[in-house]
Amino acid sequence: MNAALRRTINPVRVWNYFLLRSSYSLSAILGRPIHWGKPLAVSIEPTTACNLGCPQCPSGLKKFTRPTGNLKTDLNKKILDQLGPTLQYINYYFQGEPFIHRNFLELVREASKRNIYVVTSTNAHFISPETAREIVDSGLSEAIISIDGMSQESYEKYRIGGELNKVLEGAKNLIAAKREKRSVLPKVTFQFLVTRYNENEIPALNELALSLGVDEVRLKTIQIYDHEGGNLIPENESYSRYQRTDAGRFELKNKFRNSCWRMWSSCVFTWDGKVVPCCFDKDAEHQMGEVEKLPFGKIWKSDVYRGFRKQLLRNRREIEICRNCSEGSKIWV
Repeated sequence: MNAALRRTINPVRVWNYFLLRSSYSLSAILGRPIHWGKPLAVSIEPTTACNLGCPQCPSGLKKFTRPTGNLKTDLNKKILDQLGPTLQYINYYFQGEPFIHRNFLELVREASKRNIYVVTSTNAHFISPETAREIVDSGLSEAIISIDGMSQESYEKYRIGGELNKVLEGAKNLIAAKREKRSVLPKVTFQFLVTRYNENEIPALNELALSLGVDEVRLKTIQIYDHEGGNLIPENESYSRYQRTDAGRFELKNKFRNSCWRMWSSCVFTWDGKVVPCCFDKDAEHQMGEVEKLPFGKIWKSDVYRGFRKQLLRNRREIEICRNCSEGSKIWV
């Protein structure tokens, strides 16, 4: 745990964590949903718009059935107000590229002033020197930059429409702004989606990160849908969340358990205020409620949410978004 995240810990949040963890453990033992506490972490979607066309991303492929749009600043404040002081961690990312939202850093400032660890994930194409300075001033805790290749050829195999030079320029601008302002935040993380086309570039990635002053390198396994995209899966199985079956299809390596900590500790808000159970529900098929129509506290404890948790404890494989879940299969370097 880094220093910035440690500073967000207080007695209220510790007690809330105890309530969540104890009710989660009790639910797993008894096989029925018992839920105490409020979310300690959430994802909030700034926008569904994206400048890239990644082949395994609903946003990039424009394959959403839900409406597209941008999170309004007053709705962001309403969500934060309703989540209250127990909230410790926000990822301002779900689908889309956050920096396309014109007022994105206003969303960040509203959260960071509440002593919340605030993260975003970006393709870094829009981080100019001026924007980089604004990011540092906003109080953003961590910027996860998707780099995904050490050459334009390997990078664009997945980040279709993107330019590696812009990614590197954005990262350099942000690191320079931190140094200019003598700030340790935001933490700059290079996230590398390992594919067949870039798996041999990991040593070069580590060297580059060290030379630039990047704080962390994080390797991420690729997710595919409907067994398509098999050409992207790395040959080195240690970098894959899947294994090939005798029939030539791909299945998850991780064991499938009828439990999920995320359903007790966190949730996701779409740009228009809908609450969905987790980030695997990219098209918001499992809507628990809308904060514009019902207070979040009632949604969090509603019969709909309780029913979803109950189904998960009974047979998680019945829930489609759970069948491709990579919980516990990320690689950290």
